[in-house]
Amino acid sequence: MGLLDWLFPKEDDEPVKVPGADRFSLLTAYQPTFRRYSGSIYESDLVRSAIEAKARHISKLKVEMQGDAQGALKARMRHTPNPWQTWPQFLARASTILDCTNNLFIVPVQNEHFETIGFFPLLPDKAKLLEDKDGQLWVRYRFRTGVTGVVEFDRCAYLNKHQYESDIYGDSNSALRRTLDLISINDQAIKEAAHNSATYRFMAQVSNFVSPEDLANERTRFSEDNLKSEAGSGLLLFPNTYKDIRQIDSKPYTVDPDEMEQIQTNVFNYFGVSEKVMQGTANSDELDAFFNSSIEPFAVALSEAMSKAIYTDRERSFGNHVYVSANRLQYMTQTAKVSMARDLGDRGILTINEIRELFNYGPIEGGDVAYIRGEYKPVETLEPDEQPDSQPDEEPAQEEPLNE
Repeated sequence: MGLLDWLFPKEDDEPVKVPGADRFSLLTAYQPTFRRYSGSIYESDLVRSAIEAKARHISKLKVEMQGDAQGALKARMRHTPNPWQTWPQFLARASTILDCTNNLFIVPVQNEHFETIGFFPLLPDKAKLLEDKDGQLWVRYRFRTGVTGVVEFDRCAYLNKHQYESDIYGDSNSALRRTLDLISINDQAIKEAAHNSATYRFMAQVSNFVSPEDLANERTRFSEDNLKSEAGSGLLLFPNTYKDIRQIDSKPYTVDPDEMEQIQTNVFNYFGVSEKVMQGTANSDELDAFFNSSIEPFAVALSEAMSKAIYTDRERSFGNHVYVSANRLQYMTQTAKVSMARDLGDRGILTINEIRELFNYGPIEGGDVAYIRGEYKPVETLEPDEQPDSQPDEEPAQEEPLNE
């Protein structure tokens, strides 16, 4: 049973049929069709580094299903989202697809009994949102291999970015095209400069040649005899038939460091990362800002989308929900973690296992207990003479001796 068979199971090998398929219509007038960005932004090394840095941090999020509903699915998804991925792989791929296409469809995975056993993030070549005669929305996918699939929109977890023109879909990444063009032009200029630095380039006047064909043949002969690497010698010799020889000094333009920094900043701002986050040198304050601006919004959006896809309205009203959360303490520096463990651990605010989790250690038996230092006491248990507002008894005044 292949991947597509799990995602779109067919009963008795019958083709997928959707009620009212002959009455499908587009939902909006603005061509509601999502396509992968033709510029292939993921092939840019700077863009890929920014997207990958964000995906690495998102892969550390924790996904939990809370509530009594969907117990079988909850048990299956406790450790893995589907039979082919771990949660870090699932989250990293979901983040990458969303950043590259501004649209993310997470569809249910079904077994042979049409029971949902997980979810999978899809990257189709094309997806259309359709409405049948009963007003129900369906999503029709088409992959590059020509395979198609249909699934109810309500059963999908859908996320988008930069939504403006379409009522449903996020816009393309065309706003980044000019920045990518500048990066590409600069790379080509550097390559051309390196190529020209190892090449003789000059012009000269040649005598005793009448026709243009003779000049072209002489130029070809001279290049093959002297300028090819097979010529061997580094010495360039030419007869006195060449006059008025001038070297051509080619100076290709390259972007100066300040302009290149601005171009890189445009990419960082577009994807919500920084150079320090990408290189792993950000401090705790910078990581906290990155979490608030990029990681937490994704976690909230994914939580709501997955909850809507898994639970009914009634089940959600009873507290059943999917929570995608992060231990924000993981974004602190090692020194800050040690300080927090020392200051909060001995005051009973953190348990032993919570402190171990802070340093990526596994839990231990009996570690879910909070301890407090012995010299700390609740105010209400203090003795009267230990109360903070109590004053020490004044010593009786000593009588001055009488002078005889």
